[in-house]
Amino acid sequence: MIRTAPEGRWFIIAAWVIALALVLAALRSGSPVWWSVAFIWVLVAVWVVAFFRDPLRSGKRGDRYILAPADGKVVSVLETDEPAFFGGRAERVSIFMNVFDCHVNRYPTDGTVAYRHYNAGKFGHAAAEKSSLDNEQSSVGLTTSRGKVLVRQIAGLIARRIVTDHEVGKSVQQADRLGMIRFGSRVDIFLPPGGTRVLVKVGDTTVAGVTVVAEWI
Repeated sequence: MIRTAPEGRWFIIAAWVIALALVLAALRSGSPVWWSVAFIWVLVAVWVVAFFRDPLRSGKRGDRYILAPADGKVVSVLETDEPAFFGGRAERVSIFMNVFDCHVNRYPTDGTVAYRHYNAGKFGHAAAEKSSLDNEQSSVGLTTSRGKVLVRQIAGLIARRIVTDHEVGKSVQQADRLGMIRFGSRVDIFLPPGGTRVLVKVGDTTVAGVTVVAEWI
């Protein structure tokens, strides 16, 4: 049995109701056209279940490690300004999630939610550099025993809802669910410059709650 995120419940039900209705229509008519349409919808329904999967994750744990907040591919590693939470420069790792990746996001480390901010914006391509500034996004800043960490969920071309689970003051654990973004998106993680060593590079694949993207120095 595949564990799925609660945000996907009605999408999954709707997809399978349509798929089953089309299969019944194909059985009644016997038309190759109806069977083709039904087959396509069954594939869509399977994909919807896969998209909203929320698997249990295990791997390295501990305050030394900073885990990937998202499944996907690293599209950028650079130092940039982050005035809102860091008040200056920060090391940023950007992970792009395509529509086949698991879209449940996870906390990279233990800590306390010290900052929350939502910014309504555009829906440009999430892999593009300017999406970090222009697109709809939700930011969660953590204070940890080692320093500050910021996770920013960024909507993409077809993403239309960002879910962020916890409010300021909540204590969270490494690899626990942070939230999710529906249908194609990106997650940036910001780290203190000079305080961490980034272990991934552009092109690497990450698994949320499993891949160690950086470690504290």
